[in-house]
Amino acid sequence: MHIHLDALGGVAGDMFAAALLDAFPEHREGVCASVRAVDARIACTLHPHNDGILRGARFSVSGPEVEPEHRQGHRHDHHDHHHDHGHDHAHDHTHAHPHGHRPWSKIRAALTDADLAPAVRAHALGIFGHLADAEARVHGIAVDAVAFHEVGAFDSIADIVAAAHLIAALGARSWSVSALPLGSGRVRTQHGPLPVPAPATTLLLDGFATLDDGIPGERVTPTGAAILRHLCGGDPGRGRPRGILGRTGIGFGTKVLPGLSNCLRALVLEAGAAAGPGRRDLAVIAFEVDDQSGEDLAMGLDRLRAEPGILDVVQAPVIGKKGRMMAHIQALVRPESLEAAIAACFRETTTIGLRYHPVAGAVLDREARTVEQAGRPVRVKIVDRPGGRTAKAEADDARDHAGHAARAALRREAERRALDQQPEEER
Repeated sequence: MHIHLDALGGVAGDMFAAALLDAFPEHREGVCASVRAVDARIACTLHPHNDGILRGARFSVSGPEVEPEHRQGHRHDHHDHHHDHGHDHAHDHTHAHPHGHRPWSKIRAALTDADLAPAVRAHALGIFGHLADAEARVHGIAVDAVAFHEVGAFDSIADIVAAAHLIAALGARSWSVSALPLGSGRVRTQHGPLPVPAPATTLLLDGFATLDDGIPGERVTPTGAAILRHLCGGDPGRGRPRGILGRTGIGFGTKVLPGLSNCLRALVLEAGAAAGPGRRDLAVIAFEVDDQSGEDLAMGLDRLRAEPGILDVVQAPVIGKKGRMMAHIQALVRPESLEAAIAACFRETTTIGLRYHPVAGAVLDREARTVEQAGRPVRVKIVDRPGGRTAKAEADDARDHAGHAARAALRREAERRALDQQPEEER
């Protein structure tokens, strides 16, 4: 299962929880139980919401220490905009900790001591850890010296614990997010007015695609950004993959945006059943070389073929500028190995520039078998084609046979035996 987040209105902790609970309402009791495990005085509710355009849900938190402005949304200094995505953008790093100010060390201890499932605790600590690291960088202090104001309030802690519970319970294989609206203006914090996005948010969103839809206000909160960093940090530029659309959910913030639904949508994608060629995402790297000897280039390309994540490398002669003969190189790469493959191309060849782009691939089911033929092992690839199974013997395993006819006979016999050979699990 892959979950893609459409950040139409923005991203905040309560919007994330609401969107996933709208898609998976069966997890509502579990979420509330995890929140209560951190503090029994905190109650969370999911209630339906319709903004006149879309139907979805809101996630709200109540308790003795949840201040009214945390539930309703802070006011911005810029044109008096209301911040209603959540309640998590202001921070305090003083030694005194009045109401709502909590050191990261105390929050970490509370989450560690709470009766949470190990996976939920790990996700909650991970999300908070991203926030603490960003705040420490912004203010030039040690991570353990960080103390939160709004993010330290119980409702923000509840949002993060709710998100952690859902991430653990759903067990999605991967996550992605659309381009994020950055917003504009200023946000009121304990440090005074700060620009939108808040400094910590900008650090957390490093590498994510953004857009400007012309609507001001804080659109991605630090808590929302920390959740995205936790889920997509290894590949923030990942696009929405292919898949069969299953459940969907919409989570609303409380702010009213002009002409736009203030919501986050979750799309749940399942892998399709194996019918016909399998689909896979790939990347292609292409470049030309005109100043490397053929001998050295051949060795370099062999080394590229041995790189993990590079599936194949081909070359072809082309004519470039000034009528020069060049070698055109193409490498087929797994997307997650793209950066390492690019580095290897620069290392093993003399190119000083290359192109790359994502592609979609189709692949037939295949398996490798080894048969004994003429007193030697011969590797054979069996492929399930639409018209039936075919077999292809590895040419290198016939290398020692002198003469074309002898090599061809050995390969044909090995292929016949491989097709007749049943795997042990089929016997």
